[in-house]
Amino acid sequence: MQTVLNDGKKRMAGAIGALEKDFAKLRTGRATTALVDTIVVDYYGTPTPINQLSSVSVPDAKTITIQPWDKGAFGAVEKAIQTSDLGLNPVNDGKIIRIVIPPLTEERRKELVKVAKKYTEECKIAIRNVRRDLNDTLKKLEKDKEISEDELKKGEADVQKLTDDFVKQSDSVLAAKEKEILEI
Repeated sequence: MQTVLNDGKKRMAGAIGALEKDFAKLRTGRATTALVDTIVVDYYGTPTPINQLSSVSVPDAKTITIQPWDKGAFGAVEKAIQTSDLGLNPVNDGKIIRIVIPPLTEERRKELVKVAKKYTEECKIAIRNVRRDLNDTLKKLEKDKEISEDELKKGEADVQKLTDDFVKQSDSVLAAKEKEILEI
């Protein structure tokens, strides 16, 4: 029964990890390299992630700098950033590409909070699906006479406690992200 719980814990932690990855892609007023990680550049006919053909850094809270290792890639990187759905305008000086992160409007901040809540709800659904799978596994073990009815009840209670803990954790991750988004 402990292996069932450990498996559930791993899967629920994976859901929280996915939520944190989704949150890293959400644009706040602060610059982060995760904003450009998903941008793919057409590099000599090959779709290549931006971080595989250049060094990406954040010199200050409002700027991202991208320095392609190949001078011929500057135009392709700049074009990929402009055509991405991030709404960022890169500035190319021939040596480095700078992206200044504009401050967010109040309306945009509220939209981002809604998106963050949607991501959190998807995470909670994933956690509840894991709970359902674990409970099904426990019921099957009881049906096959591998555990008793009392052990089944205790196992279901443990699974519920685990689910509640991970739902609380997802809510606290959301609260931190919401605070970061609304921070001016």
